[in-house]
Amino acid sequence: MSKPIVLFTWNLYTVHTIAHLFNIERFYDGAQSSNNTLEGVLSSIGNGDGDWVNPIRSKHETQSSICFTTIAGVTGVVITLALILMITSSTEFIRRCYFEVFWYTHHLFIIFFAGLLIHGVGRLVRGQTSESLDSNRYEDCHNKYTTWIKTKGKDGNDDDDDDDKCFMPSFEGNAPMTWKWILAPIILYVLERFLRFYRSQQRVVVIKTVSHPSKVLEIQMQRRGFKMEVGQYIFINCPSVSQLEWHPFTLTSAPEEDMFSVHIRSAGDWTDNLFKVFQEKADNPPRLAVDGPFGTASEDVFQYEVSMLVGAGIGVTPFASILKSIWYKFQNEDHRLKTQKIYFYWICRETGAFAWFADLLRSLEQEMITSGKDGFLNYRLFLTSWDSNIAGHAIINFDVPTDAVTGLKQKTSYGRPIWENEFSKVAEAHPRSTVGVFLCGPQALGKTLQQCCHQYSSMDPRKVQFYFNKENF
Repeated sequence: MSKPIVLFTWNLYTVHTIAHLFNIERFYDGAQSSNNTLEGVLSSIGNGDGDWVNPIRSKHETQSSICFTTIAGVTGVVITLALILMITSSTEFIRRCYFEVFWYTHHLFIIFFAGLLIHGVGRLVRGQTSESLDSNRYEDCHNKYTTWIKTKGKDGNDDDDDDDKCFMPSFEGNAPMTWKWILAPIILYVLERFLRFYRSQQRVVVIKTVSHPSKVLEIQMQRRGFKMEVGQYIFINCPSVSQLEWHPFTLTSAPEEDMFSVHIRSAGDWTDNLFKVFQEKADNPPRLAVDGPFGTASEDVFQYEVSMLVGAGIGVTPFASILKSIWYKFQNEDHRLKTQKIYFYWICRETGAFAWFADLLRSLEQEMITSGKDGFLNYRLFLTSWDSNIAGHAIINFDVPTDAVTGLKQKTSYGRPIWENEFSKVAEAHPRSTVGVFLCGPQALGKTLQQCCHQYSSMDPRKVQFYFNKENF
């Protein structure tokens, strides 16, 4: 849920709650008023029947009785607490550091919607009946409350004489309306859950697992009827770790392959436990349930003439799928490939993180040289954290054709990219192209790239245009 939506929802809900608290206070003041005031007379209506307008029926009742003894009050308190817990547990800090807290408290939405559904059943909000409006119009009668007649025609005169008199008003509860607004979303959600449950019950076969450096686990799987596109992701559930938790992971395989794979970095309790389970059951991998695949912005990478792919850390995973697919397209001589050039940037803190991806880049290098398209892929690897040993080793092997860290022909850069320089080079090399910029990384980097897209896009629509696409993690 985006921040503007959360803020708008919370502000709207706060206004609604405060308005009701003011109403309760007015009800209490009216119940304490004497019968020679309009509030007192209105509060005395309906003592013997259901015509009341003031829910506080006795001078001894307090404001708390409305909040904790009525359906509207109890459900209002419950859904308010549920909403507060859901919003506070959705903060980025909680989601990243205590994902289980976010996961379980977010399911309070069931209590929230259940409470919302029955919130108006008690019909605490009431209005004057249509029949009563004919005999007691506010404009004509609100100043004549001391002469209101309790029953129409009570004095025995003809009913025609009653037209100029004001009678005691009658009230009725307004029909609950909330269900009309939430019933359709609830039905859609239930249908979606049934669909996900059905898909998750399909048998998934783990055909291979590989443990990579920097605590990255690769899982290769097969499922009948599974079809994917580049850059998509799936939800994975491991019952041996948790029966309820589902976590999203980007697919690192290509659509052309006969299996699908994910690379999972150990970054929390669930992923740590998943590592342990796969290590303990190496010969007989635990059962996995898979839901998906689902689309992301990276699916559109082949729709651009030029693409800039930016991955940070494990955020390189969607681009693994893209680069693998390119490798297969080259092998199969796919002439439908619209993309003419790809710039790939990978930013990492540790040298070990490069290891699992280096083989793919090495294969791509060889395939592009063989096919005569060695200029198709321009990739840059950036190491943001290094020690004196790595730096010294790089200096000693400066003249070696391959990189000392990755073994690739493209040398590793130390530090962070200067994005203004990178965008400027791309704009100069492709002055009349449409460039898609794809990011899988932190929001701070996304803001920088988005600014560069605006800065280096030409005012002339016939010239270079940068379009930003992001996939935050």
